[in-house]
Amino acid sequence: MVLSWKENLPQELQEKVDKVDKLIAPRLEEIDEQVLYNQQRVLELFRKHRVGEEDLVPSTGYGYDDIGRDKIEAIYADYFKTGDALVRSQFSSATQAISVGLFSMLRPGDTLYYLTGTPYDTIQEVIGLAGNKPGNMKEWGINFKTTELLDNGEVDYEKARVDLQDPSIKVVTIQRSLGYAVRASFTMEKIKKMLKFIKEVRPDVKIFVDNCYGEFSETEEPTFYGANMMAGSLFKNAGAGIVKGGAFLVGDKDLIEGAGSRLNVPGAGKGEGATWGYLRDFYQGFFMAAHTTGEALKGMIYTAALCEEMGMKVAPKWNDPRTDIVQTVTFGEPDPMVKFCAAIQHYSPMNSFVDPIPYHQDGYEDDVVMASGSFTEGSTIELSSDGPLRPPYRLYIQGGLSYAHDKIAITHAVEETFYKKD
Repeated sequence: MVLSWKENLPQELQEKVDKVDKLIAPRLEEIDEQVLYNQQRVLELFRKHRVGEEDLVPSTGYGYDDIGRDKIEAIYADYFKTGDALVRSQFSSATQAISVGLFSMLRPGDTLYYLTGTPYDTIQEVIGLAGNKPGNMKEWGINFKTTELLDNGEVDYEKARVDLQDPSIKVVTIQRSLGYAVRASFTMEKIKKMLKFIKEVRPDVKIFVDNCYGEFSETEEPTFYGANMMAGSLFKNAGAGIVKGGAFLVGDKDLIEGAGSRLNVPGAGKGEGATWGYLRDFYQGFFMAAHTTGEALKGMIYTAALCEEMGMKVAPKWNDPRTDIVQTVTFGEPDPMVKFCAAIQHYSPMNSFVDPIPYHQDGYEDDVVMASGSFTEGSTIELSSDGPLRPPYRLYIQGGLSYAHDKIAITHAVEETFYKKD
């Protein structure tokens, strides 16, 4: 006899779960096919580059002649169809990788332009739009411009065509995921249109893509269609919950060399950077990334369907195209938002006994509530949720490592928020 994980749930909630399971089954099968396609590509690259045990031996000190580091970077470059890659534990976050990439291409007097509206909070700090920390772009005389999105969350191409005529614009950035914005994340179909538009209007600029949360979420990536440089995190999709830290840049060979000089020093460039004990995680994480991202996608499809069944506003909807591992749920008021977030923490493998309390976090303008009972701090490929305490009180849910965990945690979050009295 198979015991049911649902047996202690309220009967009405059990019925809703059964209804959702039947509803989303065809969509989950589509994700499984996508995972197979992406996994095959990764496997073929491991075979092509003849990955062996010797590639997992770390370097120390300067990190000269690190064959394992060079090979994993070659695999990343091959997978993302670029000239070169930086896959480094020395990046503390994707925000640092983005900063390194942008600073390496911009000089005082140049202008950074965002086609996709104002970037999210931590990048605003890098640019100097928020806060006043030393070393930001504003201090270095690098200018910033953007074309804000239309009310429907789409790119305002008509205005962007005019704005892009500024000859000081040297780098155009596309932000794939939504950050704390109210828009939808941009699918590859929409990003391809953006890339084509930029190349037609300003073929001389470099195109940078902030791809965080996006890797392996579809079968194509922005670099397939001409993005010159792209950044992502190793403790999100590309690391599969195995990598403990770091980030990556992929792009044109000369631009990656420039980013290596910015990360390290001119002269040494990307030839330095010891891997210590990280290489095994880098390889295994990238090998598992397609599968783990697929699990996260399935978990967020379930989250969307169940929360919509409960009458909440969700984006994307369960049957919408997906381009990242982020699911938003709008509560309209702070109390249920905080309660739902707390329940996700309570059904996490780590720190399940902790109650999330809204607080000020460096890099963000508003108080933020966050649940992250993950094995790696900030690893949003593991199930987590966060959001700023401001209208419309929207929670941003990401991950996790297994569909089973997502399903259990989200179901109990619905139970604690809507079926239990304080």
